[in-house]
Amino acid sequence: MGHEFTDRTLAVMATVHRSHEAENDLESYERLEFLGDAVLQLAVTHFLFDRYPDLPEGEMAKVRAAVVNESALATIGRKWGVPAALLLGRGEQMTGGRDKSSILSDVVEALLGAVYVDGGYQAAREVVEGHWADLIIERASSPGERDYKTRLQERLAQEGRRPEYVVEERGPEHSKVFSAVVIVEAEVLGEGEGTSKKRAEQAAAASALSGNGSAG
Repeated sequence: MGHEFTDRTLAVMATVHRSHEAENDLESYERLEFLGDAVLQLAVTHFLFDRYPDLPEGEMAKVRAAVVNESALATIGRKWGVPAALLLGRGEQMTGGRDKSSILSDVVEALLGAVYVDGGYQAAREVVEGHWADLIIERASSPGERDYKTRLQERLAQEGRRPEYVVEERGPEHSKVFSAVVIVEAEVLGEGEGTSKKRAEQAAAASALSGNGSAG
């Protein structure tokens, strides 16, 4: 998972299911899971906030929800080898607990909590970014998302180019209209209007992505 534990007992505790705790007098991962859930939420939010400065709060919330759900966490847990490391009671073992998504996702959160206790927030953030970044970027850049500026910027970055926006406003103070054009290397790729500068820029980026110029 990308973290070398100073205190290995934390890593072990993060794999102890409550069924094993009851049979072996060991503390389960539930407290670490509670902590790790908060750490994961913060680290994903931090990544979104830094990487997508124009992504609205509502869209950030949608992306975050999509990458911290049970299915996403269980997938990461399987990549980390969590099923083999799980400490389960006999009953849970017999009912297939080693491959239950609900348990695997809990352990992933517990491991993040353990990393936080062992190495602090920066260590936990590095683990999250190392394993969640691609999924976050995929979700944030999917066709269903409204953040056209980020999508355009990422597409142009693959060509080593960068968009610039020129915005003009007109109309009375109480009902201004903003017009924006997106320009790359002196070429206008898209135009748009909106009731705010941000909306006009988004509309211009959407126009560029729809097929105008070489960004389409």
